[in-house]
Amino acid sequence: MFLVPVFAFAEACVGIGLLISGAVLVAVGSVLLANDVASLGQIVILAMAGAILGDHVGFYTGRWVGPRFNSFAFAQKHRAKLQKSEAMILKYGPYAIFIGRFIPAIRSLIPVMLGISGFRATRYSALDVAACMLWSVCLGAILWAIENMVG
Repeated sequence: MFLVPVFAFAEACVGIGLLISGAVLVAVGSVLLANDVASLGQIVILAMAGAILGDHVGFYTGRWVGPRFNSFAFAQKHRAKLQKSEAMILKYGPYAIFIGRFIPAIRSLIPVMLGISGFRATRYSALDVAACMLWSVCLGAILWAIENMVG
């Protein structure tokens, strides 16, 4: 069960999230359910906790590093994805937290970009927890569907 929050954290965490697919989390969750190692509720809660932690690491990394983040080699390498994240934030504002949570290519970049932008931490936390709750319920629905198709 330890793998659920670890993979949820990894796919949400800045940098790491560009390398880890949500499909790994779905596979791990499916195996845990199929082998009765964890309940669907446990997986959903653990995934939500890992995602919230990963997002907040990204947000506070953005706050700490600030605008100089754009001069890092990582930012230069992923410039196109960062620009998509920035455009989404400008266009959708706080709703970008919800939208970004469901787009794998930029999921780990939205929090850091919001941190860099100076977005209020309390507002970010409230919106991010809500977005991660919605995302984890959707993950649970996917795992439930897989379990019922296979099982």
